[in-house]
Amino acid sequence: MVFPAGHACCRTRPRGFTIVELLVTVAILAILVGLLLPAISQARTQAKLSRSTTNLRNLGVAHAAYAAMHNDRQLTFVVDAIASYGTSACNAYTHYANQVGGHPNLVLGWGPPLDQPTEPYVLWRYALDGSVHSHECWAGNPITLSGSFTRLFGQFRFGHQTKSFSPFLNGRYYDPVYFAPKDAFLYDIVKEGFESPAEFPMIEADDGTEGSVLFTSSYCLSPAAMYNPDAFAYDPDTDATYTEPWSMPAGLRCPSASQTLYPSLKTHMLEHAWLQNTNGPPCNPTFTGLGALAGCEPYYFNHAWQSEPVTLFYDGHVEPVGVRACMQADGRHREQTGYGLWSRDTPLGENGYLIDAGYDQAATSFHILTVDGIRGRDVV
Repeated sequence: MVFPAGHACCRTRPRGFTIVELLVTVAILAILVGLLLPAISQARTQAKLSRSTTNLRNLGVAHAAYAAMHNDRQLTFVVDAIASYGTSACNAYTHYANQVGGHPNLVLGWGPPLDQPTEPYVLWRYALDGSVHSHECWAGNPITLSGSFTRLFGQFRFGHQTKSFSPFLNGRYYDPVYFAPKDAFLYDIVKEGFESPAEFPMIEADDGTEGSVLFTSSYCLSPAAMYNPDAFAYDPDTDATYTEPWSMPAGLRCPSASQTLYPSLKTHMLEHAWLQNTNGPPCNPTFTGLGALAGCEPYYFNHAWQSEPVTLFYDGHVEPVGVRACMQADGRHREQTGYGLWSRDTPLGENGYLIDAGYDQAATSFHILTVDGIRGRDVV
């Protein structure tokens, strides 16, 4: 039989994949996924880092605007001579109220009454006017260096969220500019406040108490730079690097921004939690009990060697600052001068800012207890 040219005498079945070819295809896909997933994860991490950097730049611009409006003064929460009215925050504000009148309060903003979202707004504040004694003890210091319940809290954690400063941003206590995306546990809690029409919406506590609490920013100010520089000044006669601010009439007078001697080396704000280069658990087991974060208080920025908090400096630039580098700089300074870059002479002693609660052997309290305060430096 003769067939026309180009005409097949028979038809062949379409050939399917063999087992070997299928396995090769699966292997190639697995390799591609293995290559892409780290890249995607790295891109997300970089995006969060960029967001935190942008937040701190915006906060830096707001600080500059505040200084321009207030004759170069830094963000200030107390009257200059408050230390002349008492020996601690727990009695000075009461004495001030009796002798002068109520001290200005730390105003958080207008918002609905507790658990009454449909009621008319009230003005939420921490009272420094003598009306609520407990408020004075833990909200009347840049940082509380002694005591128990109130120890290590203060204006450095939340002052920039108050009405003294928030109008230079969006006028709200809860705003994305105050919270780092990598601070995931906190971010998930406070994000419900981002869309609220209130300046200060009360957010329900997540610690089982069925109450409402104040959540503080992911970023903190440098408390040492909020005191009179003499409070953290090095004394060559005694080798001390700390004088009790409440023993000095102007010990709590917040210095002007122009008093910074090393603006590119002195930290202004940074990420308070350990957010960069993390490899430890999200919760610090040292911090236990009921709290605003349901017992999941994170490790802090100074709790790990590899921690590199994104940091705003007094000259306005933003960059990650390595804990390891700060420790090395502190060590070199101690060898050369006999004292370090952060004070071991406060009531906190060598433990500084909760060093003993760290993840590893990191041992620094830069930014928090800077020697010479605003006139000092945290890096070299």
